[in-house]
Amino acid sequence: MTGRVPEPTGDAAGPDRTPALPPEAGAPAPVRVSRLWWVVSGGAALALVVLLGLVIVYRESNKPFGFEVEVMGVLVATRTDLLTVPALVFNALGGGVISTLVVPGVIVGGLLLWRRPWGAVYYVVAALASATVTRVIKVVVARPRPEDILVHPDFGSFPSGHSANAAVVATALGIIFLRAWVWVAGAAYTVLMMLSRTYLGAHWVSDTIGGMLVGAGVAVIVWAPFAERLYREQRMPHPPIWVRTSHDASR
Repeated sequence: MTGRVPEPTGDAAGPDRTPALPPEAGAPAPVRVSRLWWVVSGGAALALVVLLGLVIVYRESNKPFGFEVEVMGVLVATRTDLLTVPALVFNALGGGVISTLVVPGVIVGGLLLWRRPWGAVYYVVAALASATVTRVIKVVVARPRPEDILVHPDFGSFPSGHSANAAVVATALGIIFLRAWVWVAGAAYTVLMMLSRTYLGAHWVSDTIGGMLVGAGVAVIVWAPFAERLYREQRMPHPPIWVRTSHDASR
């Protein structure tokens, strides 16, 4: 007795065969990075700087606020060699040749080694923009420096250029790497820089707050045109250059 062979289902090409999708059909759609709230936040930070600057300008002879005088008095009274030495280190890191050449060079070199070329471009643009905004506001506000100064700063007390430099570094690196420890380390560095400026008598508290807002606000606004490129770099699986080089050498 012969058995009956079941008839194939579907077309002649094979059972239950689904039509092939075009190559691009299975690819994820391009990611659109939301910029609106980040840009609004950066703009709000700069608006606060402008508002604070107006308040300072229209106070009698750019006089400091009462709480600033008290904070300055406390910090000056606690000056010791143990605290002054690290404060002077922060002074060197945040200004002069070290701030304009050495620190940016180290950061850019590190980003390139980490295969973050767009991150390096973004950081340079943000740092230059922050320095420009800071200098313009210094000229417009023209706030006198405190009298008991341990260092020799440039013109204009508001906003603090050192604090702006620290904030733009912290914010830019936090955006580039998106790691919690980078944000925490950057925030700590910025706060210590702000405290050191008042401790050294170079700035009132409102100057350091203004500088921090300038650096962070500019870094966030400048991030917007680089957002998608930075996002693609963050998703790339390529290891840093030194890791790949050592791997190739071991073959």
